[in-house]
Amino acid sequence: MRSRTAGRRTTISSSTETTRPARGLRGPTAAVVVALAFLVTMLGATLPTPLYPIYEQELGFGGVVVTLVFATYAVGVMLALLFFGRLSDQLGRRAVLLPGLALAAVSSAVFLVPDSVPALFAGRVLSGLSAGIFTGTATAALVDLAPAGRQSRYSLAAACVNMLGLGLGPVVAGALAEYLPAPLSLPYAVHIGMVLVVGAFLWRVVDPTERTDGPVSWRPQRVAVPPEVRGVFVRAAIAGFAGFAVLGLFTAVSASFLGQVLGVRDHLVTGLVVFTLLGASTIGQIASSRLPERRSLLVGCAALVVGAAGVGSALALASLALLVAGAAVAGVGQGMSFRAGLGAVNAGSPPERRSEVASSFFLVLYVGISLPVVGEGVASAAFGPVTAGVVFAGIVALLALVAFVSLLLQRRAAG
Repeated sequence: MRSRTAGRRTTISSSTETTRPARGLRGPTAAVVVALAFLVTMLGATLPTPLYPIYEQELGFGGVVVTLVFATYAVGVMLALLFFGRLSDQLGRRAVLLPGLALAAVSSAVFLVPDSVPALFAGRVLSGLSAGIFTGTATAALVDLAPAGRQSRYSLAAACVNMLGLGLGPVVAGALAEYLPAPLSLPYAVHIGMVLVVGAFLWRVVDPTERTDGPVSWRPQRVAVPPEVRGVFVRAAIAGFAGFAVLGLFTAVSASFLGQVLGVRDHLVTGLVVFTLLGASTIGQIASSRLPERRSLLVGCAALVVGAAGVGSALALASLALLVAGAAVAGVGQGMSFRAGLGAVNAGSPPERRSEVASSFFLVLYVGISLPVVGEGVASAAFGPVTAGVVFAGIVALLALVAFVSLLLQRRAAG
């Protein structure tokens, strides 16, 4: 056997090699296939976003149930990050990506169960598991496939594919629901077809890594933050929490807000509003890669404050144009603060504990994408969508402002 990376990885034994193609896709072609599989998986995660009003009407539940259904997605992501985050380091990237893609198809198949609230919850959990598996493994696979010296570009491409996939899901589902029959079936059937096509190509990808020797050690990812990085972690986590809360708001209840507050019931318009936020997040991540991390965090937090204020004002004034503008600004802020915050946390962590610190950071983010949205749903049922939305936007703006001020004080103290 030959070794790679100081003996940590070795080639797969001949008995295992028979399960993978002798000839397959490598290099840039393989990277494109992995990116497309990543895109299709994340697209499936947000397919239900413009369809929630139809579910409410067909199944007779309210906004609180919608937010709970959405929150189960975050639970699935967190479970995947905790229990499967390190598995591809031992089994290889392809061996984990293929089951993750299969979970995406199973999730859409579960959504096809008619008139079933339990199926919605089960589908969202499976979707979260699939997205959680793909987020780390596909990113690592793309970095592995990158030519020498271009790893950072491929990592940025992975982040952009992630957000673009999440943004395209509501657009695809919204267009199909608005202009074609069977709005609660056709989007998921189309997604299953996408998964099957991209899965056939992913099967032919030659794994960029090789399985480690010895038995597979399957244990949960430890979650902890060492003292030397806690200051950086808290500031980045506050900004990340605020940014992901905005993502949660738009992907969970934007359709209800648009229909009840603004009178917009076009499913495609709903999808495009959500895409505005996630597309702007992609732009923010690209911009963040060109700025120093601290400056990017400052600009991102400031944009989050302005964007959240714009979203709250749009709800109060019932203005679609202002809502779209607020979503765009908040999206840029979310993308910048997230990427810069993750970079700062990784840079400040001891190398031997970087994985557990990153896992802790992502857990905070996915708590931010779920719990506040559930609270918003409860408040909306009690006080109305406008009041709840304005208060929610105000809290997000306040959190981003706290992170902004703490960064300024830290810079002044360092100076």
